[in-house]
Amino acid sequence: MKTYNVYMYDKVPDILDEEQPGYTQIDHALAIASWTVHDYFRRAFSWEKLAKPNNMMPDALPEVYEINDKNIDKVTRTIKAVTKSFGADMVGIAPYDEKWTYTEDRVETPIEMPEGMTSVIAIGAVMDADTISTSPSMTKGFASGMGYSQMAFIVSSLAEFIRKLGYRAVPTGNDTALSIPIAIDAGLGQVGRNGLLTTRDHGARVRLCTVFTDMPLLHDEKVDFGLTDYCRKCKRCAEACENEAISFDDEPSFKTYSDSNNKGIYRWAVNVDKCYEFWTDNGGECSTCISVCPFNLRSGLRFTDPRDYWKKRLAEQ
Repeated sequence: MKTYNVYMYDKVPDILDEEQPGYTQIDHALAIASWTVHDYFRRAFSWEKLAKPNNMMPDALPEVYEINDKNIDKVTRTIKAVTKSFGADMVGIAPYDEKWTYTEDRVETPIEMPEGMTSVIAIGAVMDADTISTSPSMTKGFASGMGYSQMAFIVSSLAEFIRKLGYRAVPTGNDTALSIPIAIDAGLGQVGRNGLLTTRDHGARVRLCTVFTDMPLLHDEKVDFGLTDYCRKCKRCAEACENEAISFDDEPSFKTYSDSNNKGIYRWAVNVDKCYEFWTDNGGECSTCISVCPFNLRSGLRFTDPRDYWKKRLAEQ
């Protein structure tokens, strides 16, 4: 792999150019700053209750909140309402399926999900359309970073809410399980040609996180809004990909391109090695396949000039 041990921002000092829109020091600073909550609050994804500062009052210890056939529908609706109150744009609930949980983390530490988990709450945070439309500029990185920082706040708060009702909760980001198939099982959307979860109303402009729990909850059904048939004909993401990482094949298949592709899945696999190679050369993430997707609310736009983005933001001040 050409990018083995290459960090995404390694080339940034050489890439920054005050004359090139979207690649200035301000753009890079914005992208990095947006990750602050996520990066400095990594314990947001802790499987256990977070320790409180010494000056905070001790918790009350109520009994387990009883959930039965009479109130499970109301409890499920309450969980969804609370999740959105914490900032989520989308939420669905799927049955726990152990095949989506990783066997080990990035440093090869085994992952052992607690026994008794029955549900996974799939959460989507929609990224800013204006910022995404500037892809592949560094300005676009602001949308990704904000999405991840929102993820940290939402799942940590929701997990604590569930624990206060007497049930187990495991908040996760990209660290514990495959978010896309879980979101599909929870009815949030389908997988597109670009390999991402694509939703009916926001396209793939969604960051995903999850909370595993043993709380009794009702489960949502999968959805099919015709995405696969649409992707067969569209191919706009493949045409726009600057490193030819997205397949032009007419039909999905079991074909893979990289060791990072899971085998045995019928879909259009993405050559993620090529994708990341472009990220390192670009000095930041790329979301061009998201911005050009017709299911994105900014349908019809290929790119927005980063100068237009800044003109709009500055004019609001």
